[in-house]
Amino acid sequence: MNDTPLFLRACRREPTERTPVWLMRQAGRYLPEYKAVRAKVDFLTLCRTPELACEVTLQPLRRFPLDAAILFSDLLVPLEAMGATVTFPEEGGPAIADGVKTPADVDRLRTPPAAEALPYVAESVKLLCAELKVPLIGFAGAPFTLASYLIEGGTSRNFTKTKKFLYQHPEAAERLFDKLATMVADLLNLQAASGCRALQIFDSWAGALDPDDYARWGEAWTRRIVDAVRPAGVPVIVFAKGTGTYLEKPAATGADVLGIDWTLPLDRARAIVGPGQALQGNLDPVRLLGPWEPLREAIDRVVAAAGGDGHVFNLGHGILPETPIDNVARLVDRVHERSAR
Repeated sequence: MNDTPLFLRACRREPTERTPVWLMRQAGRYLPEYKAVRAKVDFLTLCRTPELACEVTLQPLRRFPLDAAILFSDLLVPLEAMGATVTFPEEGGPAIADGVKTPADVDRLRTPPAAEALPYVAESVKLLCAELKVPLIGFAGAPFTLASYLIEGGTSRNFTKTKKFLYQHPEAAERLFDKLATMVADLLNLQAASGCRALQIFDSWAGALDPDDYARWGEAWTRRIVDAVRPAGVPVIVFAKGTGTYLEKPAATGADVLGIDWTLPLDRARAIVGPGQALQGNLDPVRLLGPWEPLREAIDRVVAAAGGDGHVFNLGHGILPETPIDNVARLVDRVHERSAR
């Protein structure tokens, strides 16, 4: 019997007896036990306190037979270490002060060693690895997504400020992305060294870029990060949301696994990518808000389109706060049942 965890075998396109499943944002606001913790502390305190981060990471594993855990943290954590001021108001998403408005702002950003600037991340990973029976996934944001927060000052609908900065100040943008890639790679290597057995790079806003811009500001910098963490010897997942029309470019980052959003069926993704990379995804998270029968049919379509080995079942983006817990439980059970081989 193969003792390697199912999730890791799927990431490496090795034979699996069924499809493993985990869900982006599986620890979070849809769980009452998470809300109970958050009622006592603000979001950043939760991220910075290893015991609390460990607790909320474990919460979904106590409810559902998931095949992997993902560290509870946030994409914006390294921006604080670099010199930006990050806050999370109760409404409206994160806010960034001391971000990037001019080329001069890039030069004041720091790239301290992650182990010194973010020691709580390593401590959280070590605590979790002592508790978990499934692999722990570490993660970080890709440079374009992190740059967009720094330049926009928060979330955005069309990323006008970000793209204008890239076009008007390409040399400063190169310096910015160089710093971000350095920080992200160091953070990912810290997580791997502390015990994470896979790493995911989130480029949540990649779809705001056209193919040529993604090649320069997405693919190239993500590939540099993948190369930098390759010596850690753990699978690397790249999730570049919104890039289905040019999926060959995220595939060229060298990732072991490509995360696919719900806009591209997995059989078409496989035809584009070829046999060399595993696929992760790709149920629309809004499906979980509907009745069971249509949800079951959608789950079955994803499993069938994936075609067996080399697939990690997931959502096409993060689980929504209003998601019924019963639907999550039934989803996990259905994937395990439907994919058994």
